Amino acid sequence: MKTAIDSYCQYLLSTQVNYTCTHFAAHVEGLSHDSVHRFLRDEKLTPRLLWEQAQPLIVQSSYAYIIFDDTVLDKRHSRAIGMARRQYSGNAHGIIKGIGVVNCLYLDPINQQFWLLDFRVFDPGTDGKGKLDHVQDMLRSLKHRGVLYQTVLMDSWYATADMMKYLIKEGKTFYCPIKSNRKVDDSGGKEPYKPVDGLTWGEQELKQGKLVKLHRFPLDVKVKLFRVEVSTHRTDYIVTNDAGQSDAQAVKETCSLRWCVEQLHREEKQLTGIEQSQCRLARAQRNHILAATLVWTRLKQIAYAYNQTIYQLKKGLLDEYMRQQLANPSIAFR
Repeated sequence: MKTAIDSYCQYLLSTQVNYTCTHFAAHVEGLSHDSVHRFLRDEKLTPRLLWEQAQPLIVQSSYAYIIFDDTVLDKRHSRAIGMARRQYSGNAHGIIKGIGVVNCLYLDPINQQFWLLDFRVFDPGTDGKGKLDHVQDMLRSLKHRGVLYQTVLMDSWYATADMMKYLIKEGKTFYCPIKSNRKVDDSGGKEPYKPVDGLTWGEQELKQGKLVKLHRFPLDVKVKLFRVEVSTHRTDYIVTNDAGQSDAQAVKETCSLRWCVEQLHREEKQLTGIEQSQCRLARAQRNHILAATLVWTRLKQIAYAYNQTIYQLKKGLLDEYMRQQLANPSIAFR
């Protein structure tokens, strides 16, 4: 029996805790472990399959948001898995060995739905590309595909001068936090640049923000800077090229939409087995990651249709098993 992408995705969707090739083969008559391994090793699947699956599901809007963020698939216990490298993981709050994935999420604010449109695996040793290069590649792909959106939300890691200049040139709006040591000028050139955490804020500026010039930006390009109190222990400095924005609370609420991508990362890791593959070859890992994103998209499609969470859908697969075992247990307690 030959393994195909549909059967492998069905396996990832159905299994609850074990996502290995051996476990898959053990539960399909006529399927061998080698067949599954050859499929993952030899197929050259690309993220275009994800776009083809997601495109019919999206209600595109010029008010939509594009959210970029990266995650690390934990491979800290592996020794020979391709593409696994030491890098910072926000989930682990430290440096771990893993595979980095940069995701491009589409948020439809009207229907309150979000979809994964694209992703890139961070493997500079093979393609020589950094995370910023992957984001720019995906932005160009969105333009080529004619995807409607207006605002880009991203982490401080992607808030570089080149990235902001590109978005301004494309006529897009961005909201992104910047690091506290980022140099800006709020004096109109009368004083030297200073870190944002060294600026003085008046009461009105705290509510409405202030116009500043970022270091290494053209002289005639200014952005709006907001000081947002996220919690008693955390203050974020948010920049946007929306000069008409004058409400710090609205900026805080807009930036909070980035939580969708964190939800994506959690759901993928807990329900699709995206970081559970034990295959060593880089190509096998790439194919597995793509299959996991297809499974997440399918679960999300059904969840939106039936007003459920994808956790309810995935765990609900065990309901019939529980009823059967309680009524007629395979292993009786007495």
